[in-house]
Amino acid sequence: MLIDTTVWIDWLRGQASATTDRLTRLLDEGDAVMAPVILQELLHGARSPQALTTLRASFSDLPMLIADVDTYADAGALYARCRWKGYTPRSPHDCLIAQLAIDNRLLLLHDDRDFEFIARIEPKLLCWRHSEE
Repeated sequence: MLIDTTVWIDWLRGQASATTDRLTRLLDEGDAVMAPVILQELLHGARSPQALTTLRASFSDLPMLIADVDTYADAGALYARCRWKGYTPRSPHDCLIAQLAIDNRLLLLHDDRDFEFIARIEPKLLCWRHSEE
């Protein structure tokens, strides 16, 4: 399962929720997946050089999804399709994350309303729901 930045942030802050509980189980089972764009977003929040080093090391063992040129192009097209339907995602990174999940046939674990809107426009985006347990 691909884990969005929003869930990682809540998990790192120790916030209990259905999504952070799911993330903990995924980590225990070795089923959590990272993407460079998510790592980048997480590192944006580092409060010191030491925190940056710790954060980077914390995610070094996770499987990493690497986007190719087609993934970036498809993410750009997804962003445009969202705009054409009257919804502009707050971040183009979300369309890249969504496209990575689609391309790799992974569920996306998130706590971000943008992905719910994106999934309405692109039904191939499969988002985890608490009721699926």
